[in-house]
Amino acid sequence: MAMLRRLREMPRHLLVCEKFNFGHNKSRHRHLVEMHYHNYKVSFLIPECGLLSKELKSLVMDMGPYYFVKNLPLHELITCEFINTFVKKGSCCALTYNTKIDEDNTVALLPNGKLILSLDKDTYEETGLQGRPSQYSGRKIMKFIVPIDLMDLSLNLDSKKYERVSWCLKEKKPLKFDFLLAWHQTGTEESTLMSYFSKYQIQERHPRVAMSTLRNLQCPELRSGELHGEPEGSCSAPELFDWLGAVFCDVNLNNEPNNFISTCCCPQPSTVVTKACLCTVTGFILPEKICVLLEQLRHYFDEPKLAPWITLSVQGFADSPVSWREKEHGFWKGGEHLYNFVIFNNLDYWLQMAVGASDDCPP
Repeated sequence: MAMLRRLREMPRHLLVCEKFNFGHNKSRHRHLVEMHYHNYKVSFLIPECGLLSKELKSLVMDMGPYYFVKNLPLHELITCEFINTFVKKGSCCALTYNTKIDEDNTVALLPNGKLILSLDKDTYEETGLQGRPSQYSGRKIMKFIVPIDLMDLSLNLDSKKYERVSWCLKEKKPLKFDFLLAWHQTGTEESTLMSYFSKYQIQERHPRVAMSTLRNLQCPELRSGELHGEPEGSCSAPELFDWLGAVFCDVNLNNEPNNFISTCCCPQPSTVVTKACLCTVTGFILPEKICVLLEQLRHYFDEPKLAPWITLSVQGFADSPVSWREKEHGFWKGGEHLYNFVIFNNLDYWLQMAVGASDDCPP
């Protein structure tokens, strides 16, 4: 009975909300975006807007490409050539595809050159690599985290440490995965992931872009200085967060008496906007691309606009081994790790960060 009660419990999450201004020298908006590595979906909502500007439209249509590589041996990511060509000359991200963090072996390459392996107990013991128990293992340890610093390894390729890691992944316990990869190069382009992995099954992919105009949308009243909201004056950040999720999921917010599917409604006070532009980009999206988009959106109010605020929401892959920085990510009942910017016309912004209840608090 106790297990049934736990299964019926609603998944909880941790939501951190804070207020800042883009012009402040201690604003950490860019740092926050850069530290959230594996992004699956980017959405922005602009009230009182029926058509995106050419600049914004061009930006969202150029968020890729990324690559899908089938049955890629893991040892290919620790070779000297790969490290020197991609890891050291830009921002390179990789994530295993169609692997479940709570039961499968998963791997993530971070832009800082850290390779994070999340391995089940048998695989961990067979590799012979040194790691630590997952913080989500419980009493019986079934998962282990193995961090490998590629930058450190590449300093001395003749060292016993590099030889051991290479031997473990190439000979002792060869591992193969389907990978998503993306690379943001700095300077002159000398190589591409497509040509580098040409001997494997590799496909170039581009993010899917969906744009729509929402008519007569009831929106919460927000005031930049009232993060917690005011009764009959403005809505709070958590209220906006829930409403925004419903809008992105195309949930009916009318709360009609005969609607047995959804009782969601817009928080009060609210106002109806005649039209709002909703744009969603789905794929494997690098932080650098999101930084450029955020920069463009924060300049949306350089010229007078009817919209009092706009939002930018970013969702991470549910089965990524990390959320922010190198913080371990767990799934449990949700697997969510995401953030949302609410940008006001005075360049104040709210930053909302959410993770599952079993994860560490967002940075």
